[in-house]
Amino acid sequence: MTTAVRPAVAGPAAPLRRPPAAAPRWWADAAGVAVGASLLVVTALWVRNGGVRQVSSGGPPMVFAVGRLAGLLASDLLLVQVLLMARIPVLERAFGQPRLTRWHRWTGSTSFHLMLLHLQWTVLGSSAATRTGFFAELARLVSSGAGMLLAAVGSGLLVLVAVTSVRAARRRLRYESWHALHLYAYLGIGLALPHQIGTGTEFVGSPAARAYWWTLYALAAGAVVVYRIGVPVWRNRRHRLTVRGVVPEAPGITSVHLTGRRLDRLPVRAGQYFLWRFLDGPGWTRAHPFSLSAAPRDDGLRITVRDVGDGSARIARLRPGTRVLFEGPFGKLTGETYPGGPVVLLACGIGITPLLALLGELPYGRADATLVYRARSADEAAFGAELGWFAEHRGVRVVHLIGPRAGDSSWLPATLAGHGDVAELRRIAPDIARAQVYVCGPEAWAGSVRAAARAAGVPDSRLHTELFSR
Repeated sequence: MTTAVRPAVAGPAAPLRRPPAAAPRWWADAAGVAVGASLLVVTALWVRNGGVRQVSSGGPPMVFAVGRLAGLLASDLLLVQVLLMARIPVLERAFGQPRLTRWHRWTGSTSFHLMLLHLQWTVLGSSAATRTGFFAELARLVSSGAGMLLAAVGSGLLVLVAVTSVRAARRRLRYESWHALHLYAYLGIGLALPHQIGTGTEFVGSPAARAYWWTLYALAAGAVVVYRIGVPVWRNRRHRLTVRGVVPEAPGITSVHLTGRRLDRLPVRAGQYFLWRFLDGPGWTRAHPFSLSAAPRDDGLRITVRDVGDGSARIARLRPGTRVLFEGPFGKLTGETYPGGPVVLLACGIGITPLLALLGELPYGRADATLVYRARSADEAAFGAELGWFAEHRGVRVVHLIGPRAGDSSWLPATLAGHGDVAELRRIAPDIARAQVYVCGPEAWAGSVRAAARAAGVPDSRLHTELFSR
């Protein structure tokens, strides 16, 4: 069932919504300093309790000391990993979700291997001191107290999460199954880490060290409760989004118009995305990341979805009045740092959606904006009327590039294969070297655009990118 809805263009009858204030630039530096400081503190605890002296002495004390340091660093990085994916607004706005996800994977892999090193060297040092076998000593340590038993269970859960996060294993699991297993990481961390406060050399007899460590736990747990649970629940209760209408834009491409309460208080900017769940039946638990495809307004939002066969086809059948749950906003492909002047936006396929929203929000002058829109065929190029409105009323220069890519290393279509990526970019956008450049599309294509833009003189500070996995 579809419902006709007026296009969400930024016309005189629909004044631009005032976007939220830009994030302070020092947030990113402060977060990096905090992580570095936490690693230095736990290393200092190890040194204070004779870690360096024990390493230099050799033998079982050295093995114990290395195992303790590995455990301290693993614990600290596990808490950092939790904070990276706690969806803390300060971090989201400072770094963006894609970068945080990459760091989450790196810290997860590093902390996991340090945890294994901690387990192995602790048991080796203990077995060397007691002259028992490795597995016999492992069994003795695990059964030595409730804290150690819980730590063993927690470590097992973390191993389960790590194994199922390997790309080959993840491809074999349904998303819902993988996500449910991944949630066991929180339980694993909660069970595995506290044992060191009761038994660790760095914490026994040091109230200050114990207070510091419990504070880290409280901050990580509090961030998860507040930002992964509390804020989404509060925002959904406050705004109560529902489907207002569904509009086909092109074959396999559908726009969903949403309405709700007090949307002027929703801290979202054009170019950002949300995780969406539509309460229309089975499968609603799976969240889909979709960008806004129009500048956010006080009276509604719009997203546009391409049918890629993973459940997104259901969206074309949504009925008006369907309740919608959301998390976000996320993403840094915004106009927070736009100072005015020329702007060049390059989109491929469904990557047009956040850039179309930016066209409605950025305060560029007439004839200052160029939009390059690549699609595999003319049928897949959506928003013709809306782009025509921007061209007529705001002076946007719209350039369509239709057809398959010229090659894996080029962003151009095959019809322009001989023109050269950099030369054609300069021809289409003569002001490219002094423009703010926004790129959104599949990773390989976006990488080719970024390379051409850099070669054309665009510094990284003026090159803004959002990647689409499909």
